[in-house]
Amino acid sequence: MDNTTKTELEAAAWRSFVAHLQERKDVQNIDLMNLSGFCRNCLYKWLMAAAEEKGVELSKDDAIFQVYGMTYADWKANHQGKASEEQLQLFEDTRPLHSKISGH
Repeated sequence: MDNTTKTELEAAAWRSFVAHLQERKDVQNIDLMNLSGFCRNCLYKWLMAAAEEKGVELSKDDAIFQVYGMTYADWKANHQGKASEEQLQLFEDTRPLHSKISGH
């Protein structure tokens, strides 16, 4: 497979992944972090890091919108629930496994 095709397939997979997360508003970021070590916030940070590496200007707000499909304020107001004590404890317990870019 040539590099252009590989990049196109990776981009298509990214778009499908982000679309799936945008549809699954019921899945909380803390649950993603606890199960997989990354969440929507990590995705927008990875996107920003990739843009910076390529010398492409991408604002934090634009990166968030690309991942969430809305502003972070709208996401929090309409879809983010309060984390339970159990979720918060699991978050702390799994912290060493979290994405290095997560900032958590």
